[in-house]
Amino acid sequence: MASKHAARALHRRKPAPGRHKALKLPELLRSLLDEPGRAGIDRIANVFGMSKTQLATTKRAASEKTQTRVREMLEVIVRVVPWAGGEPQAMAWYRAQPIAAFGDRTAEALVKEGKAAVVRDYLDFLSQGNFA
Repeated sequence: MASKHAARALHRRKPAPGRHKALKLPELLRSLLDEPGRAGIDRIANVFGMSKTQLATTKRAASEKTQTRVREMLEVIVRVVPWAGGEPQAMAWYRAQPIAAFGDRTAEALVKEGKAAVVRDYLDFLSQGNFA
């Protein structure tokens, strides 16, 4: 996990020339959800450079459980984007970074277990300047 100073430096950093400016968090989240608040699997896969199968199998994409998990995933990722350096890096952190406070499980594993609230609380804790 990056130190508080490194996270602040990433947050203050200006985008490199030629690099698209990342959407602000609420705009990013809104762009990935449709009017009734359902996650647009195709849009999410495209933004984060993933296949739809990596997010959810097409048959299950409309199920309420899958939609809930995808929305929870997005809630976590949009919180991480500012200090991760962009959407792909936030997705990489979400999927691969072990979190010591949770027995080295990833945010993805915790969300899949229905523990998205714990991850959000953890990120809130870090955003207040605390250390993991």
